[in-house]
Amino acid sequence: MSLKFFLTVYARLAGVTALVILLCVLLFNGINSVRHQFWHERFANPLMRWLAATPAPTRQYHWMPSLFDLRSGPPEQFDLDKVAMERLGYGQVVAQRTDVGFRYLVRSFEGGLVSLRLEQPYREMAQAVALVVRWHLETVSAEQRADVAAQLAEALGVRVEPVQDLKALPNQDVIEDIANTGLVVFNEQGTRNTQVLLRLEEGDLVVVRMPSPFNPWAWRMIVLLGIVVGSVLAAALFLAMRFVDGHLRKVESVAVRIGRGEMGARVESEDGTLVSRLACSFNSMAEHIQRLVQVQREMIHAVSHELRTPVARIRFGVQMIESGSSPEVLEKQLEGIDGDIQELDELIDEILTYARLEQGGPVFSLREDSVTDLVRQVVSEQQMIRPEIRIECRIDEESERWALSDVEPRYIHRAIQNLVGNAGRYAAGRVLVNCHLDEDNCRVDVEDDGPGIPEQDWEKVFTAFARLDDSRTRTSGGYGLGLSIVRRILYWHGGQAFVGRSDELGGARFSLVWPRRKPDDAIL
Repeated sequence: MSLKFFLTVYARLAGVTALVILLCVLLFNGINSVRHQFWHERFANPLMRWLAATPAPTRQYHWMPSLFDLRSGPPEQFDLDKVAMERLGYGQVVAQRTDVGFRYLVRSFEGGLVSLRLEQPYREMAQAVALVVRWHLETVSAEQRADVAAQLAEALGVRVEPVQDLKALPNQDVIEDIANTGLVVFNEQGTRNTQVLLRLEEGDLVVVRMPSPFNPWAWRMIVLLGIVVGSVLAAALFLAMRFVDGHLRKVESVAVRIGRGEMGARVESEDGTLVSRLACSFNSMAEHIQRLVQVQREMIHAVSHELRTPVARIRFGVQMIESGSSPEVLEKQLEGIDGDIQELDELIDEILTYARLEQGGPVFSLREDSVTDLVRQVVSEQQMIRPEIRIECRIDEESERWALSDVEPRYIHRAIQNLVGNAGRYAAGRVLVNCHLDEDNCRVDVEDDGPGIPEQDWEKVFTAFARLDDSRTRTSGGYGLGLSIVRRILYWHGGQAFVGRSDELGGARFSLVWPRRKPDDAIL
């Protein structure tokens, strides 16, 4: 798999993760906003109901207005929306966020509204509740305080306990402050819970313990976020696996069709999907298999056709030997049979070479070698075989400079030899081999002064067992595999072979082009 594939996967995972985080943040803030509102109304409910049930003169005793913004009056004095008015009509406590702190409202038994505004709701509410407790405890006798404290604790939702041991207090500063102010607000040691220490007129100390403050990270909230995150990730994973499974099923169905013999079946896949590379690779494999099957069929057909002629000549020669009497006839027939056997051997060698190249290629061992030396060697060998043809070799100084290339010498020699041999068979009297080498590529052009090849047949000549109907016919020799072998050799070198028309000699021009240096990702 390529780096692009992993980057695509990681980018999508990062996108899903960012989406989940955003969803969790929005859900966390939204739920906590509602929870915070509900907590404030529930936390203020005992005190506000006490204020609503207390007559106005008692409600306005000396300490309350001086410490808190406590108001009462008809509903028209308060800027309230319809929902808030309906809730107040049902007897509920309404908490409204203000620029500074919260405002709490409740309908009093007199029919008006009672409003309490606090800048620090939790701490100031604890102070107000403690003052109410002290006011009630100071209005009863010492014998009644325990019962009244229990009633206040139940009504106000707090714990009211007398201080029996000063060592139970958190530090000496609290004791000093209570002596001066009569009321000290402090946090319970090791927690965020607020406590209020009161000193009554007789000097008795009472502790009012408030409920826990609002906790945005309550275990229920954590469980809910965990369920949401797990559900979103499970849904994303399910959709991703369903998407991949759908594409894999397409590949599977095409594989089944190919197994049934439908060699033209292909996988249709959209670009950019995670399985598009698999689909492309599968289609490439299917095309290769289809081509191999087609080549195998053509090869079987062509081989059976090519073998029929020499086998028939051998059978005819054997019959002539059986009926012949003179030594001259026997010798002539034996020479003919030997030639036919040699032809069969060459045909088998060509077929094996082509099959090895076509069905996956040989195990190439590329090494640095001189292309110009290989060209000169081929020209020299072919000149000796065909002395009646003038075979020339042109190599300029620039090409000599870049003569070394990463090649498999034996196969490059075979490719150039096939082209020069073909040119010698069809040339009228001259063959020209040009080398053009530079820093990046190698090119070898083989030209002849023969009849040439029609343009419409330029691709056909590279097809296995293909022959043209003009001067390049069966009488010229060969089996129609030489150029196919050349093209496959160049393919495994990362290059290509093509044919054109010679501008200088007027005949055919075959060209071999391949990279001078082996690329890092070459398939060998």
